[in-house]
Amino acid sequence: MKKEGHPPYQEVLFIDSSTGFKFVCGSTLQPKEKEMFEGKEYPAYRVPVSSASHPFFTGSKQFIDSEGRVDKFVKRYAKKPEVKEAKEEKEEKKSPKKTALKTTKKKPS
Repeated sequence: MKKEGHPPYQEVLFIDSSTGFKFVCGSTLQPKEKEMFEGKEYPAYRVPVSSASHPFFTGSKQFIDSEGRVDKFVKRYAKKPEVKEAKEEKEEKKSPKKTALKTTKKKPS
């Protein structure tokens, strides 16, 4: 087995940037920043969301975000009725529909 095949495993201090919550966990991350925690110096890595700030774990009903991800998705991919109507009009102009003329036959009396 190769000696340099895997990155070194070490304890890393994770810091929630939104709440300041800190916890130590083993990881192969190699952050350059270092910080003291409970009397020991650890390499520190800042995370945007952790269990201390995520709505699922905190029980809050809203995620702190200026505009929700679902709303952004709906706005971006919402179907626009004007575009659909314009496509239908273009198709009609390209291939006009042929209409069959009705001929009426008189019944012999």
